[in-house]
This record gives sequence, structure tokens and C-alpha cells, in this order.
Amino acid sequence: MSELEENRRGLVDYHADIKEISVDCLGEPRIKSSFAEIALVGGGSDVYINDSQFALAETNFKDDDLDDGVFEATGKPNVSFEISGPREKIFFDPSKTKAAIVTCGGLCPGLNDVIRAIVLGLYRNYDVKNIYGVKYGYQGFIAKYKHEFVELNPEVVDGWQDLGGTMLGSSRGQQDIGEIVDCLENSGINLLFVIGGDGTMKGAMSIAQEVKKRGIKISVIGIPKTIDNDIEIIDETFGFRTAVDAARLILKCAHVESKGAPDCIGLVKLMGRDSGFIACHAAMAMSDVNFVLIPEQKIDLEKFLNCLEERLAGSHHAVIAVAEGAGQELMGGCRTTDKSGNILHDDIGLFLKEKIEEFSAKKGHDYTVKYFDPSYLVRSVPSNGFDSTYCLNLGLDAVHAAMAGKTSMIIGTVNNQLCHIPMSMVAGKRKYVDIKGALWRMVVQSTGQTVKFHK
Repeated sequence: MSELEENRRGLVDYHADIKEISVDCLGEPRIKSSFAEIALVGGGSDVYINDSQFALAETNFKDDDLDDGVFEATGKPNVSFEISGPREKIFFDPSKTKAAIVTCGGLCPGLNDVIRAIVLGLYRNYDVKNIYGVKYGYQGFIAKYKHEFVELNPEVVDGWQDLGGTMLGSSRGQQDIGEIVDCLENSGINLLFVIGGDGTMKGAMSIAQEVKKRGIKISVIGIPKTIDNDIEIIDETFGFRTAVDAARLILKCAHVESKGAPDCIGLVKLMGRDSGFIACHAAMAMSDVNFVLIPEQKIDLEKFLNCLEERLAGSHHAVIAVAEGAGQELMGGCRTTDKSGNILHDDIGLFLKEKIEEFSAKKGHDYTVKYFDPSYLVRSVPSNGFDSTYCLNLGLDAVHAAMAGKTSMIIGTVNNQLCHIPMSMVAGKRKYVDIKGALWRMVVQSTGQTVKFHK
């Protein structure tokens, strides 16, 4: 065990009230893994992680809520999660194992990196040769759509890490869980890797429950995906840092435009349906943004426009970063949903543009608003170096978990340590910017925006 792991283990032992969170397993792993020999990592049994190694989580869970995954975050560390990585004993015989990979929901930088990492992990580290890509999300399991599986191997996925989007395609919306499990069972699939966001993980959890109900041995492993970085418990979702990089470039362009004309405003709408993490981090990374508007903080429109007027009177230009979910209360709030059940918000960017122009005319100003809506650009770009590395590690450790027979779990970082986390603890849970916390405080300091227009 490394010094870092010993230190983490020591932290777990030190706190007597810590509850160690294990994940479901399909049965006792009895097959000696040949990972160390196949992967040429050497070191014998020293390369393996055992199920008694846990990472501390800085989140407080109520004891009576742990079974169904409901929790309160109060900052007191009293839970820990299994550390991910190769196990010395595995559950599945690699020579008889079939794996399937599916991507669901909206696009996100790094999807192809994760797919490729899973393929490489199965093929190179465990000599699993039967690997299939499922086309167009959960639709790919349903007979009426007639999407055929795609055979995957290292040669097929070569170079995928350099591409945005997902080479397997994606879709939104619920599909019949029974039909999905029928397809898995009839196809002889033993391992299912599901890459997607909150709705996708709910679906994966239902698949795992149906598999358990039928008494069949299929491991269901989730790799959570959302550029909004709003999945609870885990430190960060893949693709988030790439999205921040892409958003930062758009904000720089908006700043250049705003300085190119008198009393000009660069208005940029960024992704962030319920959480404003992209807007916050991109604004700080660029640091010439003057106003950041996020869903977590309600806006007094009249006071905001007055603050904008003050800014323009002094500097004659301004940059506004607004998350797509911000200010919905100003527009009455759209209650329609997409196929995944996500609320479709009204367009805050166009709303603000219109209100700023109306305010300008009413006050006799000659404001110019340059409006940017780069949503699809931000989510469609290839991953940056950090996310590529992160995706590789997520995919490889997802394979280790699946081969060991772990199921109904996700791979994610907790205190910078990749861990096994029960799906029930993240499905349906969201992470938000704490408007009383350090991140929002730094945003306000970076922008210099007044708090007078915040409700």
C-alpha cells in the first residue's frame, strides 16, 4: 500500500464515526486475475487494490438515509468509499466475457476518450475480445429501432480520443427496461458500461435492479457525464475543464467585441441548466468578466440594469456571463421538459438582450449588445489534456470494477481518489454553487460585481 493510501486509511481509522460504503457485487470473485502479467505492470500482488481500502469523503450522511442514498451535506467527514483499481481475484472469466458500451444524453467533451479507455482496458489488460458499442443510447437495445451493435477493438477506436462528440451516437428519452435487459441477456452480455448524466444513471440503476430481479449475472457500471459538473459526491465530472476552456475563449472574444465600440456589452450565455459552475470558473479564468449570473442566485432585474448603467458610465464597456438556467423567475419559468425529463428553460440570453436594449432606449443611451450563444460549441469540442487523462483513468478503473463483479455503481473521484460509489447515492442528486461559499466569493471578487442586484 502506498504512503498516500496508508494516510487515507489512517484518516478512515481515526474517525470512529465513519461509515464505509461498499457497492453491490454479483458474487464472490474466485478467478485469479492475470492483469499484472498481461498489462506488464509487474510487482505481483502489490499492484492490486483490496476491498478494505477506502477513501474519505468530506460529506456528511445521515445514518438512516444511507440505504436509499439521500443525504445532507454539512461538511463533516463521516463516510468513505471503496478505492477503485485492479483486484487480485475477479468474478468473470475473460475468455467467456462479452462487454457492451453505451453513451446517452447530450454531448460532452471526453465521451470518445472514455469509450476508448474501456476498450483498451478490456482488450489489453484482461484479454477480453468480445466488445460491442451500442448505437444511439438506450435506443440501441430496442429492436424496433434496428440499430446494430458495433464491434470494438483497439484498432477501431484508434484516434477516437482526438474527436469531439461520441462515435457511438446518443439519444435522449426513456426506453423499456425489460426490453433492454432482454437484449443484454439474449446477446450474452456480461458487462455493461453506461456513460451519461443524471437521467442515464437512473436508467442504469433500473437496469441493474431488473438484472438482479431476474437473477442473471450482468455487471452494470456507470461513468457519470455532465459538463455542468453538477453530480453530487464526486469532485468533478469529465469534460468540465474542457468546457471551461472553451467558454473562456468565447468570453475573451466577447471582451474584445465590447471594447470595439462605445458603451458596448458582450453578453455570453453558457451552459448550466441548474448549476452555474461553468459560468463561474470560465469567468474567473478570463477575469475580464464584469457580471456573472447563475441559477443559484436570483436577480433583481431593475437593480441589475442600474448596476450595468453604472459600469458603462465609468468604463464604457461590459462583459456578462449568464448560465442558461439563471433568471428563470424573471420570465415566468418554462415547465415543459425534454425527452429525458429535464425542464426546458426559457432563453435568458435573448431575454436579457431585449431588456438591456429596452432600458437603453428608455434612458436615452446608445448601448450596443453583442450576443454570443456558444452552447453546442462548448460541449462538442475534443477534450483537453486534463480531461483526456481523467477519462482514461475513469475507463480503465471502470473495467477493473466490472471484471471483479462490482455492479450498480459509478466510478468517480472523491477527494482526488477514484472510488466506487453506489448509483443510488448520485442518481437524482445535484450539486450547486454555494452562494455563501468560497467559489462564489471568488467570483464576486474577480468580477467586482455588486451584490445590490442579488435577491
